[in-house]
Amino acid sequence: MADTATTASAAAASAANASTDAPPFQLGKPRFQQTSFFGRFRHFLDIIDPRTLFVTERRLREAVQLLEDYKHGTLRPGVTNEQLWSAQKIKQAILHPDTNEKIFMPFRMSGYIPFGTPIVVGLLLPNQTLASTVFWQWLNQSHNACVNYANRNATKPSPASKFIQGYLGAVISAVSIAVGLNVLVQKANKFTPATRLLVQRFVPFPAVASANICNVVLMRYGELEEGIDVLDSDGNLVGSSKIAARHALLETALTRVVLPMPILVLPPIVMSMLEKTALLQARPRLLLPVQSLVCLAAFGLALPLAISLFPQMSECSV
Repeated sequence: MADTATTASAAAASAANASTDAPPFQLGKPRFQQTSFFGRFRHFLDIIDPRTLFVTERRLREAVQLLEDYKHGTLRPGVTNEQLWSAQKIKQAILHPDTNEKIFMPFRMSGYIPFGTPIVVGLLLPNQTLASTVFWQWLNQSHNACVNYANRNATKPSPASKFIQGYLGAVISAVSIAVGLNVLVQKANKFTPATRLLVQRFVPFPAVASANICNVVLMRYGELEEGIDVLDSDGNLVGSSKIAARHALLETALTRVVLPMPILVLPPIVMSMLEKTALLQARPRLLLPVQSLVCLAAFGLALPLAISLFPQMSECSV
C-alpha cells in the first residue's frame, strides 16, 4: 500500500512539473547523480548550503509535512518537484536522519563553514605564541569532534569511549605536531625573519592533516578487525569484508588529508602576496578582514570538493 501511495503522489506531482528542469522527486534519494564527480559536487553544495541555517520553525514543519503527505499519497495538487526537493533539503539539513531531532546549529553540515571559518583564521594568525597555537588546535579538533558526533550514525550506537578516544588522539597529535614544528622553525638559524614567518604559516596543515588521520584510525580501527558489510549491485547484503574495510578507511583518510589542504595552504600563499600590496601596507588594520575573506572563500570551495572525491557507496573487486 505504501508503494502504491507514493506512486500516486509522484503521478500527482508530475503534471505540475512538466515545465520545470527539476528531476522527478525521489524520497530519501539525492537530487543529483552520484556516479559522477560533478553530480556529487552539486549534491554536497546542497548539503552545506548555509541558507538553511535561517529556516524558521514554521518553514521546517511545512517541509516535514509536505514530505509526509508525499509518503502517504495525500499530496495536494500543484506541488512541484522543486518544492519537494527543497523540502527534503531543509529537513536533511536540520534534522538528524536517525533520531529526527534538531541538530545544534554550529554542528550542522550547513554550519560547518560559517562556524569553522573563524577557527581557520585563528589557526593561520601570524606570530603565534605557544599558548595560542595550543588553543586554536584544541578548538579546531573540538569543533570537528562535535560535528562528527552530531552527525553520527545513530542506528548502530557506538560507545562514548570510542568518540573520546578519537577526540583525545586528534587533539594530542595536532597540538604535538604544531608545537614541535613551531619550535623547530624558531630554532632554524638559517631562516630570515620573513622566511620564518612564511614557514610558520604552513605549520597548521601537517598538524591538522595528521590529527584527522589519527582520528579516523582510532575511531574505525575495529572495522579492520571485524570487516564491514558488503552489498551486491541490487543492495543485498552478501557478507562482511576486511579488504573492503581497508579500502573504505584509506579513502576516508585521504579525504581528511585533502580537505584541509586548500583551507590551510592557499590562504598563506594568497596573503603573502596581498600583504605586499600598497593598500594593505598603508592600512594594516585591513589584514585580518582580508584574511578572513580569503579563508572563507578557500573553505567554501575546499569542503564540497574534498567530500565529492569518492562516492558514498564505493565498489571493489570481488
